[in-house]
Amino acid sequence: MAPEKAANETMMTGAQALVASLERLGVEVVFGIPGGAILPAYDPLYDSKIRHVLVRHEQGAGHAAEGYATATGRVGVCIATSGPGATNLVTPIADAYMDSVPMVAITGQVNSASIGTDAFQEADIRGITMPISKHNFLVTRTEDIPTAVKQAFHIAETGRPGPVLVDISKDALTNSAPFVWPSGIDLPGYKPTTKPHVRQVREAAKMIAEAKRPVLYVGGGVIKARAAEELAQLVEATGIPVVTTLMARGAFPDSHELHMGMPGMHGTVAAVGAIQQSDLLIAVGTRFDDRVTGKLDSFAPLAKVIHADIDPAEISKNRVADLPIVGDARAFLRELNSAIEGVELADLGPWQQNLASLKQRYPLGWESETGGKLSPQYVIKRIGELTGPDAIYVSGVGQHQMWAAHFLPHEKPGKWLNSGGAGTMGYCVPAAMGAKAGAPDTVVWGIDGDGCFQMTNQELVTCALNDIPIKIAVINNNVLGMVRQWQTLFYDQRYSNTNLNSERIPDFPKLAEAMGCVGLRAETPEEVDEVIQKALSINDGPVVVEFVVHKDAMVWPMVAAGTSNDDIKIARDMAPDWEEEVL
Repeated sequence: MAPEKAANETMMTGAQALVASLERLGVEVVFGIPGGAILPAYDPLYDSKIRHVLVRHEQGAGHAAEGYATATGRVGVCIATSGPGATNLVTPIADAYMDSVPMVAITGQVNSASIGTDAFQEADIRGITMPISKHNFLVTRTEDIPTAVKQAFHIAETGRPGPVLVDISKDALTNSAPFVWPSGIDLPGYKPTTKPHVRQVREAAKMIAEAKRPVLYVGGGVIKARAAEELAQLVEATGIPVVTTLMARGAFPDSHELHMGMPGMHGTVAAVGAIQQSDLLIAVGTRFDDRVTGKLDSFAPLAKVIHADIDPAEISKNRVADLPIVGDARAFLRELNSAIEGVELADLGPWQQNLASLKQRYPLGWESETGGKLSPQYVIKRIGELTGPDAIYVSGVGQHQMWAAHFLPHEKPGKWLNSGGAGTMGYCVPAAMGAKAGAPDTVVWGIDGDGCFQMTNQELVTCALNDIPIKIAVINNNVLGMVRQWQTLFYDQRYSNTNLNSERIPDFPKLAEAMGCVGLRAETPEEVDEVIQKALSINDGPVVVEFVVHKDAMVWPMVAAGTSNDDIKIARDMAPDWEEEVL
């Protein structure tokens, strides 16, 4: 597409063109840290209306951009300098790639004449991130900056969302050229299919009509597509039971009688049982991840598969689809709702009753014996009950992530943020910061572990100084809990390097106070509600609440890695009885 030609083109430095491009794209918040190669961009940023949040580590900038994007549905933006600044963004870029988060990372690069010479703070960030970004650019000419930025945003937020890197050499930022804003997007090799094929959708409706044990297997793509309403309409029209993956929690309300919960390694018995016994899986916006399927050749052995996804590369990648459908999840569900009208469906009453029985017989719960310490599941459940389903909940990675996925009130879409595909410890605090920056009027709780928290808690300083009043619950069991659980189950209780010895080292409330936050602690059940209510009453600064919990609490149910979903355990050496539920 030819650039717009203005009668009087304005001469700008590349740095000015970069900031002007971000302003034209409606960017309101960016997260970053200045440094030598990117420094020219920070001068015009000083006069811009764009809010720049000065983070304490570039990883924090990347995860904050992810949190902002997930909470708002808009592209998140992070900025870093060359070399170590750029490489510190690698983890959040990989995280955003795995979880389909629309993000643009802007990095400075050494002068174009120095590229490839091992210049000071040089790193081939384009080459490094090529396998973990949706696309990336190396810009060495000033006049190319507006087009690259506009294309980057378009690629990041269309089709299957993902991170895009724009690496700009320092001389491109300091040199001047006429500012020419492209009138459109011209990317001949990039044309994502959003509208599903009508014939395929009709075939899907026919397969649903013939199924006696169908299950809607819902993934994060339904959240990304803002398709929760269309999903609810389909369930209402058909009565098909639903399971929602870790990335799809909230896409369908947990309180609905047809919601079986989360499937997979730490899924509910009802969700795993529904999949294993189904005769038709309607997989929407999901990728048959190994944490859901377990041993792949034993996953849903009786089921035909309808797989609808906007990314054609995901279809039949792991499980061969009997009916592949490429398209946007919202468009697919809308078309399917129309196609299903007037179609006579099989009687799903017996199937619904069997799954309801399974759900009733194997509810989620936790061990009552805690050695006098708090139960982490109880703590997380009370946070959700006292805060409600309208809050945004952000989780770290590990046991507390699984408990949060089960025991928080997942009733609405877009309220649950976590690192699913990459499983990035340290995600919680900066992602919560980004979510709160994007949704300042919404309560934002971070549910973190003592291990995760100690990786990125420096961003609480950023929150304190930038009026970003998040609330962080540190579930402190003094160990790396998920790894310890595996050592308990599979390594004869040989606890090699999983004891953090973090009881009072650091003293989390004091650490929080040192970083400009309010620090609270609860050690008994009687204190739990009090500190949660106290945290909820503080809205003029960040709050950290340490909950000292039992170190040997376990996440159940569990399917051991590499085993079949049929081998799910509800406690150690205890398996559910499928017999009564098999039709």
